[in-house]
Amino acid sequence: MTHDDFDPRRVANTADALEGRVIAITGATGGYGRALALDCARHGAEVILIGRNVKKLEAVHTEIVAAKRGDGCATPEPVIAPLDLEKAIAKDFDTLADAIAARFGRLDGLVHNAAMLGEVSPIAHQDVPTWVRVMHVNVTAPFALTQVLLPQLLAAKDGSIVCIASAVGRRARAYWGAYAVSKHALEGFAGVLADELENTNVRVNTLNPGRMRTTMRRAAYPSEDAETLPMPEVATGACIALLGPVASGITGRRFDAQ
Repeated sequence: MTHDDFDPRRVANTADALEGRVIAITGATGGYGRALALDCARHGAEVILIGRNVKKLEAVHTEIVAAKRGDGCATPEPVIAPLDLEKAIAKDFDTLADAIAARFGRLDGLVHNAAMLGEVSPIAHQDVPTWVRVMHVNVTAPFALTQVLLPQLLAAKDGSIVCIASAVGRRARAYWGAYAVSKHALEGFAGVLADELENTNVRVNTLNPGRMRTTMRRAAYPSEDAETLPMPEVATGACIALLGPVASGITGRRFDAQ
């Protein structure tokens, strides 16, 4: 598979696809983030679980410790990193970066998964404070986190940043308000960063997981039959591929997971 026709959906990830890699995931306590954290660990990664709810982080930690890798071995024990992206200030981001540097000396992968939905309503009815919160969590926080973690990503031999995208962030749709705008902005952020890091060891791509049975999806489509939706686990394989060595050199691209 060449760079031009690379498609992470077509990659058959081996049990050791992320062996020895340190992967940080934001929003790691529910939905896609939780499923991805579990799958990264199953493929050999040491996972840094970033989220605002310590009890939920501990629950995912317990799940990972109890799980087995694809080759039957125990999964590497994850690290819990409490961080509220909405309320965090500069020193909170610096503290996380310093802790990663002290413990690992590098960061092989960073997944910007955490997001806030906000209001699904016309622009004319969007609440301004809610709009600002959504833009902060979905755009400004990923920028700030990337900035402080970039030295650790550059210290890795093969660093990968994956920004979790959305269909409404690639093609504008009415009523999606701040969420759609923030996802468009995240795509732009990823593109700028990929261009800046083109001649480095760090690659940057975006991934749209697609329709999944998550809490956010239920909030956006309250009348939808959740039983018709696939579980988040169906969309993790593509992200594993983008984080692993099989995607080395692939950067500045937009991918779909389903």
